[in-house]
Amino acid sequence: LGGPQDEVAKMAGEFDRRRRVIVAGLNRIPGWKCPMPQGAFYAFPDVSGLFGRRFNGQALHGSAEVTSFLLEAARVAVVPGADFGSDRHLRISYACGLDQIREGLARIEAACAGLEG
Repeated sequence: LGGPQDEVAKMAGEFDRRRRVIVAGLNRIPGWKCPMPQGAFYAFPDVSGLFGRRFNGQALHGSAEVTSFLLEAARVAVVPGADFGSDRHLRISYACGLDQIREGLARIEAACAGLEG
């Protein structure tokens, strides 16, 4: 705790960069609203703007259905927000590298663009 903090500052800066990239990317997707996380390394976007849209003929209603849709259509794993107190939200980690974050965002955006309704 009393030693050099150079690496800590470097990693904190990297997580801030990842946080800004994921939030901006999620907010570009129609139907998604993501506030800037204040701690940890998870985004908690509101995806209720997707509710009622259809994937394979089934309407999306709730975070578990959106989670299943993203896994199947985008091959992106997220956690239902219902597990954290809000069925309108998803929990998405940004503890991976920027290339993976950008790839995931591209997949999510493409999958959402293919929703019906």
